Amino acid sequence: MRLSLVSQLLLVLSVQAQTQGIFYPSGISRDTINPPDDDGSSSAISLSSPFLFFGRTNQQIFVNNNGHLTFNQASRQYVPYSFPASESQDIIAGLWTDLDNRARGLVSYRQYTRGSVLTRATQDIKNHFPNLAFSASWVFVATWNKVAYSPKTKTVTSFQVVLISGSKFSFILMNYGNIAVTKLPVEAGYDTINSIKHFVIPGSNSGSSISNLKTTSNVNVPGRWAFRVDGGQTPCNIFYDYLMHTL
Repeated sequence: MRLSLVSQLLLVLSVQAQTQGIFYPSGISRDTINPPDDDGSSSAISLSSPFLFFGRTNQQIFVNNNGHLTFNQASRQYVPYSFPASESQDIIAGLWTDLDNRARGLVSYRQYTRGSVLTRATQDIKNHFPNLAFSASWVFVATWNKVAYSPKTKTVTSFQVVLISGSKFSFILMNYGNIAVTKLPVEAGYDTINSIKHFVIPGSNSGSSISNLKTTSNVNVPGRWAFRVDGGQTPCNIFYDYLMHTL
């Protein structure tokens, strides 16, 4: 049974998006909500501050319901291709798979240019990349909150992709809450035009093990993966934490 948009909003209002722990604030009281559409997307979102992604400066972004972000156009693609794919677009995949926000959950986004979210982002980047002198001037938060896989409408999966920039630096945080296992093809990470740069979070391309995303990390924060994406070479504070958080 499919829930109406009003029913979905009321459901998520009663069990607000995860704003504790590693998740940045989100929810119906603050975000723009994507329409319920199995393979839908946001319209083009004009960025209030350009975002540098491995040498390309982006003025817009699309939040796609199937768990990924694109810059040049919206994407209805629900079957992920394997990175590196040498395709003609940049893509950031929080968890790219066949998600369905018509039956359950919300896909939402918001950008910030001031306030406590910038303070939090600045501190997070300083913690994860302590050798950089960084101050956040812009943050974009995209959240997939308690969204179902298609057609398994009782499944629940929550994650975020947070874009952070300031001065010449840009970063991505990927935050993972409860992630349901699935037999669907999945992929988490990022790929660039012609795959000049790419990364796959270990284990994220296996639907039977993706529930472990909640406990793995490359910055010693369970459920969080952090990347510098402006093209610089500064590594994160703790490199791929396989020992403490076994895949």
